[in-house]
Amino acid sequence: LTNTYPSNHALAQAVLDALSAADYARLATLALNGQEFRDVVWPELPSSNPDRGLPVSYAWNDLNQKSTNGLRRLLARWGGHTFELLDVTFDGETTEYESFRVHRETRLTLRDTDGEELDVHFFGSTLVRNGNYKVFSYVVA
Repeated sequence: LTNTYPSNHALAQAVLDALSAADYARLATLALNGQEFRDVVWPELPSSNPDRGLPVSYAWNDLNQKSTNGLRRLLARWGGHTFELLDVTFDGETTEYESFRVHRETRLTLRDTDGEELDVHFFGSTLVRNGNYKVFSYVVA
């Protein structure tokens, strides 16, 4: 996996830094790309079972489109804002796969420039592989 970080806090800080700069390209590189999805994630997902008949291209295109839309909404609402990261937690379940795990509903606790604390979901799930953290997608429920 590319553009990974050694902790959930380091990953969240990278997202906040790119968001503060309103850097769409940088934010996009923090999430899974098509090759990573096909090579690492897809083979371990139950939906990859050939009996299900779901092509990897369909699964990736669906995820990528939803993530791209989520990223655009994130930038439109929060691009250019600066935050202090206070905490990272996960509101959803954690699923263990053979070579990675996924923490769902990543929650960031932040302080804005006015000193107000916010709990936000700037991205959906966090993928962890070999101790390295990466945004799974910008899909937020």
